[in-house]
Amino acid sequence: MQALRHWQLQRDADGIAWAILDKQGASTNTLSAEVMTEFGLLLDAVAGDPPRGLVFRSGKSAGFIAGADIEEFTRIESAEAAHALVQRGWDAYNRLAALPFPTLALVRGHCMGGGLELALACRYRIVVDEPGTKLALPEVMLGIVPGWGGMLRLPQIVGPAAAFDMMLTGKNIDAKRAQRMGLADACVPPRVMENAARMLVTSGQPQRALPLMQRLLNGPLKSIVAAQARKQVAQRASPEHYPAPYAILDMWQHYDGNALAVPSDKATSLAAIFRSATTKNLVRVFFLQERLKAFGKTGSGIVAPRHIHVVGAGVMGGDIAAWCALRGMTVTLQDQTVARIAPAIARAATLFEKKLRDRKAARFALDRLIPDPQGMGVRQADVVIEAIFENLDAKHQLFAAIEAQAKPDAILASNTSSLKLADIATALKNPGRLVGIHFFNPVAMMPLVEVVAGAATDPVVAARAAAFVRQIDKLPLPVKDAPGFLVNAVLAPYMHEAMRCIDEGLTPETVDAAALAFGMPMGPLELADTVGLDVAVAAGRQIVSDAAPPQKLTALVEGGNLGKKTGRGFYVYANGKAQKGMAGTPPAGLAERLVAPLLAATERLVKQGVVADAELADAGVIFGTGFAPFTGGPMNYLSEHQEHQT
Repeated sequence: MQALRHWQLQRDADGIAWAILDKQGASTNTLSAEVMTEFGLLLDAVAGDPPRGLVFRSGKSAGFIAGADIEEFTRIESAEAAHALVQRGWDAYNRLAALPFPTLALVRGHCMGGGLELALACRYRIVVDEPGTKLALPEVMLGIVPGWGGMLRLPQIVGPAAAFDMMLTGKNIDAKRAQRMGLADACVPPRVMENAARMLVTSGQPQRALPLMQRLLNGPLKSIVAAQARKQVAQRASPEHYPAPYAILDMWQHYDGNALAVPSDKATSLAAIFRSATTKNLVRVFFLQERLKAFGKTGSGIVAPRHIHVVGAGVMGGDIAAWCALRGMTVTLQDQTVARIAPAIARAATLFEKKLRDRKAARFALDRLIPDPQGMGVRQADVVIEAIFENLDAKHQLFAAIEAQAKPDAILASNTSSLKLADIATALKNPGRLVGIHFFNPVAMMPLVEVVAGAATDPVVAARAAAFVRQIDKLPLPVKDAPGFLVNAVLAPYMHEAMRCIDEGLTPETVDAAALAFGMPMGPLELADTVGLDVAVAAGRQIVSDAAPPQKLTALVEGGNLGKKTGRGFYVYANGKAQKGMAGTPPAGLAERLVAPLLAATERLVKQGVVADAELADAGVIFGTGFAPFTGGPMNYLSEHQEHQT
């Protein structure tokens, strides 16, 4: 076999061949055209000299295969080239699946997209039980489909319901879940992974067979499964905005998961998907997300924090503390009494059970979250986060006390959403230590965190804050110290416009339905109820100060109806859910009217330098508000609409 640059083929004394992928010049394994060409040569070599078994593994210290090379994908200029890319992977993995000897994928770390499709084409799969092991088919999040065999093989291995749960959402699963659902044959600790692979690949063990009902759902009952799945998808996404999930269902139901077999004139064909503006924009969003992640890279001298101290055990503070504990940190949570802290601990316990799905792991996470009414944890903390009520005098007193006790190198952060960081910093002897770390509600669901630099904030402190945000698996967005920063500054005028529609006689259901039809994940009035109408009033005073507050908003707040947290706002809430009536027919142009203030605010904030550029504004508004991702973000949306008008 000719020398390969990215793959190594090693044979041991037991007759087992080890195919090791270590993509040169890259920290992560991706399946570029060159890697896939060499993959074909590797298959030639083992087909010509068959081993007892073939094991695929990564040569990287972290990660199996991250999927296809997205940079390469962005350079595709025609539907024919997209078809050829899919053909390349489809043929290669079918060839792997047809090898006459046992094959096994040893998965340690992230295994995404084409990487998981390679594993699916093997006879066996072993996953390594450690936090970094995640498996996913995330193509739908890029507006494309898992065309290298994922749509064919995943339903055959785990059943269509579990397969669609992954393919139609892009969600990832951990090692233990992979074993429970039958995606992995074994889940093993790192120290025994190679021996486990040797034993399984030479065991002669038959492949796991699906139960009879799952085989029926994957065969004669396909149409029923597909119809039900389409109904569920339609509740979240329309085919005009997000064609990929509908294409996945059509390809599975009618073409056995073979994207190449769909006629090019169909709306679910590869050609149609490639031409879709959604695909282009979702790929753009992927790169925006990667740019945000890069702000959190730890450079020289930045040490990952271990101990976090949060002051304020309300909804935001308590949930910030819980999230940090979930991500493996020791967290002390301070409030005036243990009784005030108790509800936050109870919410954390529910979060840990839901996220970890393991009683022991949930117990360990809860042990890391320590009630601290006396604030003793300040002295040991690497990061201190203030999350008390929005009162400048109270924050001044608190930060003066914190600065006197905290370690000299501890980050002092405020989660303020409406006060200027520069005003808070006047209480500190060294104002350069203060940075804004602004989370969004609900903390566990919202991926973005604004990292706010005040006029006096030390750039090193801001960089360390961004690294901390990334360490807890959030996306850091650097913003300047301005009213509402970015996200709240664009949301406030959007929500106020929706409230003015209520004053004009429209129903909340009608207004919210128009926003949902535009592509928003939640209507502006339900969002205002979720944030809290008292918060909306405070934000309005600061950000939308040039107009009188909406009458209905004022009346609700004066009556003590603050939204979801009090059970009544624009909607009545039962068991945490808005009780909605039927939406009326929205007036023409209502959606455009609602988003116009948001678009104008985003454009203004870019010009003012609150965010560095239009790309970061798009990233912040998408990941901080859920602004319709298929548009590519508000600035991209404005740009494309201006192009269409000229």
